[in-house]
Order: sequence, then C-alpha cells, then structure tokens
Amino acid sequence: MLNIPKWKIVVSLLLVVLGLAYAAPNLLPVETRERMAQTLPGWLPQKAVNLGLDLQGGAHLLLQVNLDSVMNDRFDSLLEAIRADLRRERINISEARVIPNGAGFTLRLPAENRDATIRQVREILSGYGIDTVVDIDAESGRVTVVYTEAGLTNIRSQVVNQSIEIVRRRVDETGTKEPVIQRQGADRIVLQLPGENNPARIKELLGKTAKLSFHLVDMEATRPGVSSRSLPMQENGQSIIVRKRALITGDMLTDSQAGFDRNMPIVSFRFNAIGARRFCDVTRENVGKPFAIVLDEQVISAPNINEPICGGNGMISGDFTVKEAADLALLLRAGALPAPLDVVEERSVGPSLGSDSVASGKLASVVAFALVCSFMFASYGLFGLFASLALLINIILIFAVMSVLQATLTLPGIAGIVLTMGMAVDANVLIYERIREEMRNGRSVMPAVDKGFELAINTIIDSQLTSLVVALMLFSFGTGPVKGFAVSMSIGIITSIFTATIITRLMVIAWLRSRRPATLTL
Repeated sequence: MLNIPKWKIVVSLLLVVLGLAYAAPNLLPVETRERMAQTLPGWLPQKAVNLGLDLQGGAHLLLQVNLDSVMNDRFDSLLEAIRADLRRERINISEARVIPNGAGFTLRLPAENRDATIRQVREILSGYGIDTVVDIDAESGRVTVVYTEAGLTNIRSQVVNQSIEIVRRRVDETGTKEPVIQRQGADRIVLQLPGENNPARIKELLGKTAKLSFHLVDMEATRPGVSSRSLPMQENGQSIIVRKRALITGDMLTDSQAGFDRNMPIVSFRFNAIGARRFCDVTRENVGKPFAIVLDEQVISAPNINEPICGGNGMISGDFTVKEAADLALLLRAGALPAPLDVVEERSVGPSLGSDSVASGKLASVVAFALVCSFMFASYGLFGLFASLALLINIILIFAVMSVLQATLTLPGIAGIVLTMGMAVDANVLIYERIREEMRNGRSVMPAVDKGFELAINTIIDSQLTSLVVALMLFSFGTGPVKGFAVSMSIGIITSIFTATIITRLMVIAWLRSRRPATLTL
C-alpha cells in the first residue's frame, strides 16, 4: 500500500486544492461575495454556506390553515353538483341547503313512481365515491349526503399539503434562501426565513389567497339570485352582480408578469392549452358583454369583450402601483392558496443573537480542534501532527461541499462538525494502534505502516458507514435542527474517510520516504 499510483496522488491533491478554493469564499464578507458573483464567471468558486435562522437571524412564522372556509366551499360545491346532476335527470328537489359535513335536500316524489325515483337518486349519488354517505328517508323524501370521517380527514390533509407547496413557491419567488417550511400538527405550517429583514411583506403575500377567476357580468339582474352573486369593485368599492359559475379559473395560467401599458402598471398572463381554448370560446360567444376578472372575491376590472381573444394571452389592468402589480404577478405565478392562512405566532431572531451564536459556535469549534490536536500530538507525536493536519483538511472539505450544495449551516450543524472532529481522528487512532501492534509483533517500520493501514481500513469504513446510516435516518425522519445536525455530520463522515485513509497515508509515506527512519516513536 506504500506504493500509491500516481493518478491517485494527483486526484487526491486536486480534491484538496478544489476544497480550499470552494471553501475560501466563506472567509469573505457578504458584500465582496456579491461583487464576485456579478463580475466573475459563474464556474468560479463564489458561493458560501447559507447560515440558518439561529445564526444570521430572520423571521419565524407559525401559520394556521383556515380549513373551515375551504370545507364550506367543498360543501357548496357538493350541493351545486347534486343540483346539476338531478336537474339533468329532471328530478325536482326543494329545501336544498348545506348541512354539517355535507348537503341536504327534499325530493319532490311523484306518487306513481316513487320507489323508482328513490332508486334513481340513490344510483346518481353513489357516483360521488366512498368518501360520502347517502341517507334517504323514503317517507319524507329527505336526502342527506355527508362526507365520511376518512373523507374529511383526506380533504383536510390535501388542503394543508397543497398550502405548504404554494407557500414554498411564493417564498421562493421572493428570493429568500433556504427557507424552512414544514407541517406542524393537523392544520399548521412552520415557516422560518433566515436573513429575512422584511417579514411584513412575506405576511402580506401569504395573507392573500390569490384565487383568480373570470365571470360574466349579469346585466339583467338587479340583485343576487340563485345563479349570481354581488361582489365589490376594487376601483370604487361599488358592487357588481356576476354569475356564480366561473368560466375560467386561475389554475389554467402558466405564467404572469408585471409590465406597463400606456405608462400604467399592468399584469400580463398566459393560459395553458385548455385555458386558451376556453378563453377563446367564451370571448367569441359573448362579444359586447362585460367580463369580470375576480381576485379573492373582489372584481379587479370588468372590461367589455370587444372581439374574440384566441391567442392564449391576456392582461389585467386596474389601479395598480408598480409594487402591487409585481406582487400580483408573483401570486398568480405561484398559484392560489386552497384556504386562507392566519399568522398565529411570529418571532424574530435579531442579527445580534445570530452573531452571538456564530461567535459561540466558532469558539466551540476552535477549542474542540485545539484539544483534539493536543491529544493526538501528545499520544502519537509527529504522526499525531499528520492526523491534525488531515483533520484541518477535513474541516475545509466539509465547508467546501456545503458551499457547493448550498446547504444551510445551523447551530446544531456546528455541533455536528465538532462531533465529526472526534470521529475523524478516531480513524487515525485505529490506524496508529494497528501500526503499534505490528511493530510489537516484530515488523520493521515500512511493513508495520503498510500492514497498519491495510488492516485498519475495513474497520474504519464499517464504523463510519454505520454512523452515516444513523445520520441519514436523522435527516429522513428529523425536522429543523435535527436535519441541520444530520447534514453536517453526513458530509463530515464522508470527508473523514477520505482524509484518514488517503491524505494521512500520503503524508506518512512522504515522510517515511524522505527520512527512512529505522524505528518509530508512537
């Protein structure tokens, strides 16, 4: 093993040099790194490790998904679907209304085919799936369709998961790096924004449902009816009556951008294939009629349809400021929230606390490194110095890999790095003790070193891979701080195998070949 191929030596040294290059930006101020990103080519090392909320400060928000509103919408939709299906079969009903967990109505049963009508209704309602339970009172004709508990749980879970995804899209659109977004309990979402100095804007963006829809204006109605409703206008606050049924919805959008038209801020948008075809059909069939653009139960504008619009593109104009147009475009790109979000808790971590955490982490790391190096030097002399130098390279490689992956370093992550220091030199301890054992058995220096590395390497790999499995389990099942600890520990385990088995060996071999000692002092 003392005869290492040249290509392995070249690759190992190249990895060390690249590690130094990619870890170096972490020593530079933020302003310098930003200038480098603007002036240097993208392939040059210029990224640094992202600091977590506990290290650089930021905002912590606890959001609650308003499930009551979305469940009521589901019950309304269920009732409307039942009405439409029964109307299609010419079955008359009365007293239709939303009830707890579903909808209810009364059948107008004809005397001559009463049983046949009930069977037909039961067959129609059975098509709503196993998540609903149908109950029909044959005497009174009263029918109830309610969701099962499993069905309600499934709907709530889908809404919360969809809300998490939309929150992630909106936060990513703002440019916030490495946000922590995770579910807490049945209906809450934890949102951590490292380095965010304007949480008010984030709350404003998350507070808007951004539910976009297009409705025909009901010009004939003087007040809301069964198929229409009254909505306020954004410009003047007056009400306008629109059809309840949305002809086009926001989920058909593929892109939206803020821009200007006649020096006024506007939002342009583009439909997908289905939306473009439907928009074309609707505008062709309703030329000359006003078309209301509704956002979060408020009419932004209600322009007349002058001609068919079949290009798949559209424009929303209104009394926007530049910021409002940009925010609206962001919200439409990210998608509508399925339910409103309420901020139930807000905490801010100031930069001073983050600086204190960074200083404490640095101190702990330096002290740990100094103690480990002192122990290794006291125990193994020059070979302990080689192990300490390999440990320093190991730490550099950890920061290089985290910088390349743009991983987030948290206070528990620093603890993981400190723990890695002990685990890294543990591999050198195994190697050196093997060399001592071989020398006690009568081997000379070169064969003892050769055999020591050969016998220890399998034990090192087995022990480190076992630790790596534990770290991966922590990352898979842990949350927040636990994941930060697992990330730094996993990277440290991988780099420590490289430094202990290859870098230390290269240094030992180089020294042995240059000095050719007759004995070793270990």
